[in-house]
Amino acid sequence: MEITKLDLIKKYNVPAPRYTSYPTVPLWADDLNERGWMSMVKKAYADFGEQEGITLYIHLPYCESLCTYCGCNKRITKNHAVETPYITSIMNEWSAYLKVLDTKPKLAGIHLGGGTPTFFSPQSLKEMLDFILETSRLMPEAEFSFEGHPNNTTREHLQTLFDLGFRRVSYGIQDFNLEVQKTIHRIQPFERVKEATEVAREIGYDSVNFDLIYGLPHQNLETIKDTFDKVSFLKPDRIAFYSYAHLPTAFPAQKSFEQFLPNEAEKRRLYEAGKETLQSMGYLEIGMDHFALPKDPLNLAKENKTLHRNFMGYTTSPSKILIGLGNSSISDVYYAYAQNTKEIDLYKEQISLEHLAISKGHVMSQEDLQNRNLILQLICNQEAQWDFCFYSKLGKMNWDKLRTFKEEGLIEFDHTGIKMKKEGMPFIRNVCMTFDQRMQEKESQKFGFSKAI
Repeated sequence: MEITKLDLIKKYNVPAPRYTSYPTVPLWADDLNERGWMSMVKKAYADFGEQEGITLYIHLPYCESLCTYCGCNKRITKNHAVETPYITSIMNEWSAYLKVLDTKPKLAGIHLGGGTPTFFSPQSLKEMLDFILETSRLMPEAEFSFEGHPNNTTREHLQTLFDLGFRRVSYGIQDFNLEVQKTIHRIQPFERVKEATEVAREIGYDSVNFDLIYGLPHQNLETIKDTFDKVSFLKPDRIAFYSYAHLPTAFPAQKSFEQFLPNEAEKRRLYEAGKETLQSMGYLEIGMDHFALPKDPLNLAKENKTLHRNFMGYTTSPSKILIGLGNSSISDVYYAYAQNTKEIDLYKEQISLEHLAISKGHVMSQEDLQNRNLILQLICNQEAQWDFCFYSKLGKMNWDKLRTFKEEGLIEFDHTGIKMKKEGMPFIRNVCMTFDQRMQEKESQKFGFSKAI
């Protein structure tokens, strides 16, 4: 019997990583202390730093109100006195890295994330960024971007950051329907988003990104169409169209609207309708959840097969070194990963004691590096090459999965590599799981199976 698209959706509707890293954070070995981490940072910069530079991710966790859908690490407060001590901690953490590198490091980019980066005043952000820029050297093509809340991203924010070199802003829109906005406690009128977008373009920003979510409470095909009609009017350069992740155990505020969530079939229809609308508007699919206009650098990087993926998602930066500053931020220096403690007060305390705030880490094995390379190739280029050694080591369970994917018309593969078919793109994360050795080892330990690869 011929398998239908709906059959495939039901079959592969299972939890799957986004693979912004491999191994994924829950499967890290946690085998790295502060001294070992700094050694890895120094080695990575010696190997890649002068040529590729460092990308900085700065986590700014404060928000004035709680968006009940949100799964980010944040703290809700209206007390802006928290800004100065937190900014001081960020600068002290960066100083610790400067001591280890023993040089003015090259920067390939800076991204401000959160929380709500525009919770912080333009003056606070300038103080922090001035210090980082004064102690660094910029790569010729360095890219600076930040996440902004349309309700509190002021002209002064936009101008101050522009003057410091920022050229890309990402606005968290989620949905334009008022009932949806009220339910998720994220009320931002279309006129406010329009103003924030137009001011950014007036000042000179090269790229405006919108984050949208499907699967939110009260969403239906009509509300999605209305949202995309408004998006079409503003025509952002990039769009991230994410699936809502319902995790009420971890984020109790999500329990408040459980009864209003679309079911899985309805949620899939929302995605298909959104994707079809985006493509009719001229956007091209970059990869998982991401779309861009044809002339956007992200799409050009995909065409040139230079697209990269890290904890911030898809990027055009080739840098292998991502340093995360701030509580909960994650760093990736190719040879190892590290994550700072999520607790803000503990983060500030550890930094004040001249320690890094690392709470978890992972040293990459050769197998990790090989599997990461293959998974990232698939996610960025929709195809990947492998050598005969890797090909011959695939276990029976993996072969069976790959053959099934091929029979279902989702992939092609042979002894030289694997390629996603257009029909297989919605299931690319399921295919990547075939090469997730760490996940398979965990399942093997749980059920007493032998290794799959």
